[in-house]
Amino acid sequence: MSDFVPTAEAHEGRDEDDDDESLVAEPPHPINWNLLTANDAEVEWLELNRWVYWLRRTYGLPAAVIPPYWHRHPELVWELSALHLHWLCAYDPNQNGSAPLGWHRDFADARLRLRDWVATSGTRLDRDRPTRQATWPGEEPPTPSEESMITDREADFVEFVVDDVQHRQTAEDEFYRSLGDPPLEES
Repeated sequence: MSDFVPTAEAHEGRDEDDDDESLVAEPPHPINWNLLTANDAEVEWLELNRWVYWLRRTYGLPAAVIPPYWHRHPELVWELSALHLHWLCAYDPNQNGSAPLGWHRDFADARLRLRDWVATSGTRLDRDRPTRQATWPGEEPPTPSEESMITDREADFVEFVVDDVQHRQTAEDEFYRSLGDPPLEES
């Protein structure tokens, strides 16, 4: 894992122009959140968070479209991640001049889906709970979940990313141990 630990201070005092500097190597590529390594996940979370912040502020999106705890809802993460990739490709300097119009058309569709998923998930501006899952016949019902108050979105995001990266790193380490070889160090 890299030495960088995301902090709420990483967002403070940053200029809107800083959003042009990507943390991710080019060219843009689809993100499969299920397959990211710990190091890649950390970078992708920070990049997506930065872009979602920009998107929300630029387009004045309400919490009914992008709630503060979007990162805790996989259905929102996948949609926003796909929208981010589409935006990166649409605004690539080598892209056709009409590509941004296509992105905006698709953005309108994505806002409708985001609004539906936010309503279904139950996350709001000031409260959050895990998205409820339908139990199929023969499955164990999930543990009932309580709503929690949202008091510090940035601190929660940092904690969420640190936990996710640690979970992925543990899984990677266990995988390499099962092979009998030490994990390779990334430089």
